[in-house]
Formats: sequence, C-alpha cells, structure tokens
Amino acid sequence: MIIQTGMRTDIPAFYHKWLLNRIEEGFVLVRNPYNPISVTKYSLSPDVVDLIVFCTKNPEPMLSHMDALQPYGQYWFVTITPYGKEIEPHVPDKEKVMECFRKLSEIVGIDSVGWRYDPVFISRDYPIERHLEEFEKMAETLSGYTSTCVISFIDIYKKVERNFPEIRVVSREDRLKLGRAFIKIGGQYGMTIKPCAEGNELEPYGADCSGCMTVSTFEKALQCHLDVPKRKNNQRHGECACLLGADIGAYDTCGHLCRYCYANTNAALVRENRKKHDPASPFLLGGSMPGDVIHIAEQKSWIDRQMRLFD
Repeated sequence: MIIQTGMRTDIPAFYHKWLLNRIEEGFVLVRNPYNPISVTKYSLSPDVVDLIVFCTKNPEPMLSHMDALQPYGQYWFVTITPYGKEIEPHVPDKEKVMECFRKLSEIVGIDSVGWRYDPVFISRDYPIERHLEEFEKMAETLSGYTSTCVISFIDIYKKVERNFPEIRVVSREDRLKLGRAFIKIGGQYGMTIKPCAEGNELEPYGADCSGCMTVSTFEKALQCHLDVPKRKNNQRHGECACLLGADIGAYDTCGHLCRYCYANTNAALVRENRKKHDPASPFLLGGSMPGDVIHIAEQKSWIDRQMRLFD
C-alpha cells in the first residue's frame, strides 16, 4: 500500500522527528478530520507499506535521516515557486531548496523525485513574463535531477478566498499561454510537464495529462508492478487519476503559512495546533481523547510478486 504524508501538512519540514519516531515504533494513529473520535491505526511495517509519498517545500530536515527510509519505496514532490515572503512567509530561500532538491535526487534517484511549480496565479507582482523567466531559471537549475514538473493553476477554495482575498482565477487564455511555454521550456531541460487536476486542455501541446501521483509514477519509482485495488484510485474533481493513499498528516498544522494554502484555516489556529504537537505521540496532533474509536486499517503489499522485474 501507499502512505501519503503531504496532502494535509508538510511533515518533512516541520514534523520529521515525529515521523522518525513513528517509523521506529512501527505504527501511526490518524484522526479523521471530519469525525474526530474516529481514529485509524496504520502499520508502518515495510511488509505492508510499499512506498511513502512526500510533498514538501523543504526536504532539508530529512536529508540526514534518509537511512530510516531505506526499507521503503519513496516518491518526493518538492514544491518550488517564484513567490516571495509576502506569499510564502516561512518557506526557505529558493536557492537553498533547489540545492536540497539536487541532494535528494542523488539519494533516491531521478525517478523518485518530482518538482511541483504550483499553484500558479497571475498578479501585478507575478505577471506571465515573470513566471516564464523564473520557471526557466529553476528548470535549468534542476535539469538532470528530475524528469517531471507538475503544474497547476490556483483553485479558489473557501480557505484560500479567506486568506488571499485579492487572488483571481487564471483565465483559459492565460492558462494556455503559460502551459504551452512551460511545456516548451520543460522539454529543453528534459522534463515532462504534468498538469494537476487541470483536465486535458494542455495535452495537444505535449503535456502528460494522465495525473501526477499515478500508479505508473509509483511503479517507475519502485521498479516493479503494483496490483492496486481499483477503489484506491481517487477521482478528485472528476479530473484526477491520482493514487492518493492513506494520509497520516493533519490539517491546520503547516508552518509555512502560504496564503494560497487549502489546508490551513488561518495562522492563529496553526500556531495553537503546533503547540499541541508531541514528537513522541502516535498522533501528529495531540494524543488520545475520551471516546476515541480506533479502527485497524486493512493493509497489504500491492507489489506484484509474480513480476518483480519492471519492464
């Protein structure tokens, strides 16, 4: 099975000690964000966890602990954008993140790391021309360290609307203009552009619109075939074929405090929640509560043992 760490928060950046403790103890408890007394217990044994997916803006805290991840397959998405501190207040310097990206790629391999340039929005400070200039600089720096760049255009969720009220949807004309240019630049630096939940409008121009966290993505990272239960495919917005797996994070805990974040309600709540974090707890946030109902997850390896050599 697949364990996901990054759809709700950035575990490598802020909670790597907790993750290392969970791996050592062999399990994690995850509270259902929509039904707090419902808790799922996941085994983190490599016998049933085939691959761990990381989505982060700062992989550096994990780089000195990669031995702990060696028993698992891995796939890392590292988000690197052109935005400044007024948009991403606590994201490290982009040059530093790209340096860590290259180190990470050298450790896990080019097929196990992808660059995310998202979400893309257009504003007075970030016009199309700036995006294209910054994107090419980053693509040149990361060339040879990944073959994948995932892009997406900003979605105006309620939390985004609250924290970033001046933001606007990117028009189709601008999406096509940017998308075509990204595809051309990516090709020059050995990268396939993969739009995330954007439909197929960029496919005629050379984008891979099959999804970013797909079965084939993870099979390539693992170098073997996976026998995945069909119910595990998540059709988000009807445009997503991604295999999202079981997420062990928690909402309202990401310390980057990016204004476009869909996972944080507001900065004050994040600060309060982070005070509740205990690296020794089986929960990322807080601990056991009266009335908790713990469900043991049904887990098994999805690796096809009859086809160990990946073709």
